[in-house]
Amino acid sequence: MILPIVAYGSPILREVAKNITPDYPNLSQLIADMWETMYASNGVGLAAPQINRSVRLFTVDSQQIIDNLDEEEKAEYEGDEGIKATFINAKIVQYDGDEWPYNEGCLSIPKVREDVLRPETITIEYVNEHFEPQRQTFSGVTARVIQHEYDHLEGKLFIDYLSPLKRKLLKSKLLDISKGKVRMDYRMTYPK
Repeated sequence: MILPIVAYGSPILREVAKNITPDYPNLSQLIADMWETMYASNGVGLAAPQINRSVRLFTVDSQQIIDNLDEEEKAEYEGDEGIKATFINAKIVQYDGDEWPYNEGCLSIPKVREDVLRPETITIEYVNEHFEPQRQTFSGVTARVIQHEYDHLEGKLFIDYLSPLKRKLLKSKLLDISKGKVRMDYRMTYPK
């Protein structure tokens, strides 16, 4: 089932999400719904707070990005094959490498894109959808998408990384989003 995306201004996007256990109600259906919602919204990642669930769960498909690069761009991200995975109870345990800019957007903040600096490489511990422990290191675009979705679990948004001046310039756009004055080709819910 395709779920509505929570819009900027909704308090849940600023909450620190809670860990979940294998007996979380209808977990496999929730994960399936998140994948369906992410693809229907043309996203490459989706965190549970974005569908109004304050739990530590997100999906990532960075293979879409890698597959759409030309050969020259692929050479820039050599070693980043992309990943399609579900992350539960994730914790980034290490950040490495230089920070580099990349133009990010967010399904909860539609029609706003800005360059954000993030570290090149991360190491993350999590459990997959079968609650099997994982510890992996990612770099490039994949590390970036994971960091973006992970931030949602921590109550952070990509706009938090922008300079005060940039945020001030975006203020009216963000206010319009929170009031529902934005047209998207996917369903959204707005703050009351």
